[in-house]
Amino acid sequence: MGQKINPLGFRLGTTQSHHSFWFAKPKNFSMGLQEDEKIRNCIKDYVKKSKRISSGFEGIAYIGIQKRIDLIQVIIYIGFPNLLIEGQTRGIKELQIKVQREFYSVNRRLNIAITRIEKPYGQPNILAEYIALQLKNRVSFRKAMKKAIELTEQTGTKGIQVQIAGRIDGKEIARVEWIREGRVPLQTICAKIDHCSHTIRTIYGVLGIKIWIFVNQE
Repeated sequence: MGQKINPLGFRLGTTQSHHSFWFAKPKNFSMGLQEDEKIRNCIKDYVKKSKRISSGFEGIAYIGIQKRIDLIQVIIYIGFPNLLIEGQTRGIKELQIKVQREFYSVNRRLNIAITRIEKPYGQPNILAEYIALQLKNRVSFRKAMKKAIELTEQTGTKGIQVQIAGRIDGKEIARVEWIREGRVPLQTICAKIDHCSHTIRTIYGVLGIKIWIFVNQE
């Protein structure tokens, strides 16, 4: 049987790095991990509920977390800055208060910063959200996949693979459909590959979207 492994975990320490930087004793590790998950979910929920979203999706590539003894530094890597209104501190402060209320930490301050990504459609998370939005709007899945690949090719990537699984187009039997453009060398460790899996709830059921993007080779 083919052994499947997450492309990001497979390349840790070579072309990929952790999105969370902190140290903890073994007995406190699970608490720290749950804290990270809470922070990320809280930020995503805030962005979803925020009325400023015009395009219909979050546009967050990923959220980096760095923890020190007295400070938690959260860096939001965002593709479309108007979602959190870059430059206006009110939105960030509001988010900061909301996240701090979510988990009660007396000793540590929370600091949230926003970094803009130059080529948002080169990020698999943003691309998966784009496809999910198209599928929710009843666009044909093949058309949505091809459009996503076109957007990615404009960012100068070397290859992309998109896979959608589930009751596609409301068919009775679930199936897997995929499309690949360019090279996606998953077994080459020195090849920098970005990957994400995204679930989308449609009226027919849950669909799963997986995206692999071959950025470059080191």
